[in-house]
Amino acid sequence: MQLGMVGLGRMGANMTRRLMRGGHEMVVSDLSAAAVQQMADEGAVASSSLDDLVNKLFAPRAVWIMVPAGDPTEKTVQALLSTMQAGDAIIDGGNSYFKDDVRRSKMCGEKGVHYVDVGTSGGVWGLERGYCMMIGGPKEAVARLDPIFKTLAPGRGDIPRTPGRENLGGTAEDGYIHCGPSGSGHFVKMVHNGIEYGMMQAYAEGFDIFKNATSKDLPEEIRYDLNLADIAEVWRRGSVVASWLLDLTAMALAENPTLSEYSGFVQDSGEGRWTIQAAIEEAVPAEVLSAALYTRFRSRQDHTFAEKILSAMRQKFGGHVEPKATAKTT
Repeated sequence: MQLGMVGLGRMGANMTRRLMRGGHEMVVSDLSAAAVQQMADEGAVASSSLDDLVNKLFAPRAVWIMVPAGDPTEKTVQALLSTMQAGDAIIDGGNSYFKDDVRRSKMCGEKGVHYVDVGTSGGVWGLERGYCMMIGGPKEAVARLDPIFKTLAPGRGDIPRTPGRENLGGTAEDGYIHCGPSGSGHFVKMVHNGIEYGMMQAYAEGFDIFKNATSKDLPEEIRYDLNLADIAEVWRRGSVVASWLLDLTAMALAENPTLSEYSGFVQDSGEGRWTIQAAIEEAVPAEVLSAALYTRFRSRQDHTFAEKILSAMRQKFGGHVEPKATAKTT
């Protein structure tokens, strides 16, 4: 299948590579001419502008956007919409706010263009592992794009089947689902990221307790000098708290048990805030997710080992780098 890709950052470039490996024809665009040339060298079709990209696609066209949420996405959607035609599809694979998706879907629908929102999880590891996708939009558009989703998804792999799934059907076991109408894909991904905040915070606090088990404020007989890298490793093997986030924590601690290269300055990318807003609108208590978000706010003023654990996990799964200019060290 032919697909346009706008945005060749960490995820956009690797998604392009994975799709080309799967036999799809990719037409690419980016503000960086060097990034476009790199993909062209690897087999993609280069374009010099969004208009040029659209002109190089066959109708009905499909263009996937992987640019930052907010104004960059808004401007890209509007620019594409000005040249696309009825039956074409715009896919937002970034982390847009789901209410923006609903508005954009109506805007695109006035011209007969389908708008599909795809919450995409996989980070810098997605090229090899595949991407978990939560999709919102019109059924007919999602069905037409299925070959793209199937190639990007991780597939069933060697994960044991959940008892009872054999009678349910669908694509969930392949790593992607059509959640519902416009906005639903990013809504599910938003809550996914909110849960991620809570899980990461739980690990971070636990390892901070381990690190401070040598405190002089404790009686000497219950001071423990623990090997944090070994604890993370043993928990990966048969423990009920095993997860990919723990795998990444074990990796970071094996590389440097003190995490001295991290300041503990932890950013939030927006989805955590939106998740709490949704919880407020629905009157749903979300104490853990709220506390995890507030801890990230606090991390920018006062850093503990817990924040270093969070920074390490974010760097490992998403390539997120701490802002050096404002970071403080302990």
